[in-house]
Amino acid sequence: MPYIADHKQKFADLDFNIDNQDQLRRQANGGNSILFSYQPDEEHLYLEKASEIYGDKVVFIDISQLLVRFIDADGWGAFAEYYRDFSNTPHKVFMSEDPEPDLFDLIISAIKQASEQDKIPVLIRSGCLFGTGIDNVNIMEQRDVMNLKHPLVIFYPSKIEEDNIFFLNFKPASKYRCTLVK
Repeated sequence: MPYIADHKQKFADLDFNIDNQDQLRRQANGGNSILFSYQPDEEHLYLEKASEIYGDKVVFIDISQLLVRFIDADGWGAFAEYYRDFSNTPHKVFMSEDPEPDLFDLIISAIKQASEQDKIPVLIRSGCLFGTGIDNVNIMEQRDVMNLKHPLVIFYPSKIEEDNIFFLNFKPASKYRCTLVK
């Protein structure tokens, strides 16, 4: 359904889920996250409206900016070489278990900082996760995210067919630890 027809209902549903965190946890199998689904080509419309509606109640965490910061930390040349070495296993580049901060660590850190400010953390530009090996469920099942004071909201460019969600309209995605606003 196009933006004009359904944005009011989607934002009303989002508000309801934010305000009813206990019910959210029951629906989300113990999770504490909300996937806010919209068509990828309408992302700018939803981001503009969310900024207008929520103002300083939320912290928008732009994954595209975190990705650039992650790449800039070692420089493009070093990143490109490292990425080529692990191109078949991108999760080792963006979500490793070593002590060096990676993209996943930057995302979780930003979420925790928003929570410490008593703000609702909202991930935007999540399409940047495609090809990183980081899936929404990795973020939603992270221990700190599951224990946040406010739920994590993920603006999620996707389509929904029957009971299935497709990230960027083609990659099957999990909605196990979240509730879905569609």
